[in-house]
Amino acid sequence: MNRISTPLLLLILLLGTQACHEKKKAAPAGQKKGTAKVDAFIVKTEAFAENIETPGTIVANEVTEIHPEVSGRITQLNIREGQFVSQGTVLAKIYDGDLQAQLKKLEAQLNIAKVNEDRARQLVDIQGISKQDYDNSLLTMQNIQADMALIRTEISRTVIRAPFTGKMGLKAISIGAYVTPATVIATINQTSTLKIDFVVPEKYTSKIAPGQIVNFTVEGSPANYAAKVMATESNVAVANRSLTVRGTVTGSTQGLIPGAFAKVKISFAPKSNALFIPTQSILPTARGKQVILVNNSKAVFSDVETGSRDSARVEIIKGLKPGDTILVTGVMATKPNAKVSINKIVN
Repeated sequence: MNRISTPLLLLILLLGTQACHEKKKAAPAGQKKGTAKVDAFIVKTEAFAENIETPGTIVANEVTEIHPEVSGRITQLNIREGQFVSQGTVLAKIYDGDLQAQLKKLEAQLNIAKVNEDRARQLVDIQGISKQDYDNSLLTMQNIQADMALIRTEISRTVIRAPFTGKMGLKAISIGAYVTPATVIATINQTSTLKIDFVVPEKYTSKIAPGQIVNFTVEGSPANYAAKVMATESNVAVANRSLTVRGTVTGSTQGLIPGAFAKVKISFAPKSNALFIPTQSILPTARGKQVILVNNSKAVFSDVETGSRDSARVEIIKGLKPGDTILVTGVMATKPNAKVSINKIVN
C-alpha cells in the first residue's frame, strides 16, 4: 500500500505546482500595465492680495541726549522727569562765577577805554594828537568789547536748555555733580508725532512707495494702528538682505511708547490673474523646481518659478498657464513620459 500512495502523492504535488504557476501567469492579463492612477489639478487664475508681517520699532519724531557744552559743577537742576517741556526751557545751570568776574573786569576796562576814546576824538578834531594815536585808543576799546562778547558766549554755554518741545526722560545726575561734555544729563523725546521703523525683504523693495499705508500692533494693547510710509533707507542691508522703511504714525498714538516693539502688517496691491497650485505638486530639483503636466495621458516635466505661498498653496510666476493640468498625487513616483490615468480633479 505504501508503494501505491507514494506515486499518488507525487502526482498531486506536481499538479498543484503547475496550477499555481498558470494562475500567476494569468494575473497580469486583467491589468493595464504601466498606467498609474493619479489625482490632478487644473490651473486657473484668481485674485490675490499678498500680505506679509514684519517686526518694527516705534521711534520718536525727534530724540536726543542732553549734554552740557562745557565742564563744570551743576548749580541748578530743573529737570521734571516724565514731564513735557517747551523749547528753550532752562534744564540745568553750570557754575559761572569765574566768567562773571572776568566780565565785570572787562566792563570796568571798557568804561575807561570809552573815556579815552572820547578824549582822543576831541583832540584829533583840533589836531592835538595824531590820527594814529586816536586809532590806537579806538582799537583798545573795540578789543575789550570783543573780549566781553566772548565771555558772554561762554556764560551762555553754562546754561543748558531744552532743544525742542518734548517729554523729558529720567535725569542721570544730581545737583552739585561735576559734568563734562560727555556727561548725559537726560534724554528728551518729541512724542507729539511718532514714527515706526520696520524692514522688508529684498524682493519686496520695489513694492514699497512713499504714501503707502501699513498697519501694526504693539504688545499690551489691543488697538490697531496705522502709519504712512515716508521714506526708505538708501541701500539694502547686506547682513540680512532687507530694506529699512520709516513711516509716520497716523491717527491716535495713545498707548505707543518710543522704543516699543511692533508687528507690522503690509498689504500689497492685489493681482487679478495670479496662478496658485497645491504645494504637494512642486517637485524640488537640483536646478530649481518642477511640476508634472498631464499631456495626452503622459507625464511631462516642466520647470517653474514660484512666488508667494501659504500653508497649502504656492504661486507660480513662470512655467504654467491657465488650463494646464498637473499632478497632485504620485509626484515622486512618476517618471518622465510615463502613462498616467487621472482618477479625479481636486479643484
